[in-house]
Amino acid sequence: MKEMRVTVLGPAEDLLSSEEIPFFDGGVRAGFPSPADDYLEGSLSLQDMLIEHPAATFLIKVEGHSMKDAGILDGDIAIVDRALPPSHGRIVVAVVDDEFCLKRLVYRGGRCFLESANASFPPMEVSDCSENKIWGVVKHVIHTLR
Repeated sequence: MKEMRVTVLGPAEDLLSSEEIPFFDGGVRAGFPSPADDYLEGSLSLQDMLIEHPAATFLIKVEGHSMKDAGILDGDIAIVDRALPPSHGRIVVAVVDDEFCLKRLVYRGGRCFLESANASFPPMEVSDCSENKIWGVVKHVIHTLR
């Protein structure tokens, strides 16, 4: 299995359109539909819904399988906010060996680790968990059903 890496696609404000999309607020059942739910509630902007800090938010393409148990799969698009402070338990984009990688940030015993969500990949201890190493916090993931 290959380690999970990410490719920066670009700033979210450039890649997500501010056009609004029709929105059905009644939810969707996984069973038989109710005729009462057949009405359009309004519209929503994905940029407004997913992007809190447009100038500091980037879209990245995920490559690899090391975060599969967190529901992040090869080919997914992660929305990364560089304005959010990295904290224990958050999934982050970090720079390791001059490459971006996607891991869970964990502080344990005064030490900093980047952990995978796949038992096949051991945790990596990181000597520097500053902004130089932690590039941004993953806020959302766009997952494509296969």
